[in-house]
Amino acid sequence: MPYPELKGLLTDIGTEELGHLEMIGAIVHQLTRNMTVEEIKKAGFQDYFVDHTAGVYPTAASGSPWSAAGMEVKGDVIADLNEDMAAEQKARVTYDNILRLSDDPDVNNVIRYLREREIVHYQRFGEGLRRTLEKLDEKNFYAINPAFDK
Repeated sequence: MPYPELKGLLTDIGTEELGHLEMIGAIVHQLTRNMTVEEIKKAGFQDYFVDHTAGVYPTAASGSPWSAAGMEVKGDVIADLNEDMAAEQKARVTYDNILRLSDDPDVNNVIRYLREREIVHYQRFGEGLRRTLEKLDEKNFYAINPAFDK
């Protein structure tokens, strides 16, 4: 990120997102740590259990393990901030879907909190994008870019 305030924005949000991962991991651990083999089979977790026992291993609901390949980075501040905003909305939709399926009030309270934070992150990335565009407009970046328009 070319501007100090954007570096701070990414540090703040990135740190909080690691906390979100920890919170989700704690929920999964609390919900699964005392499951019997019969409950594991009934819930359809036997394949996961064979590979990971009851350890928290980040995977999508489809079973695909988390991978950095899902992080679309171009090295262009405008493209990357738009990608960050899209990722926050995708996380919000995931939390919406969890809330549609869950009937556990303790889980739902945490998920609602995390959903609210994704909305705040989306707004903060939007502020960062607007500030970046203002700075680029000050340089007339879109009218002429000396690096490309010789």
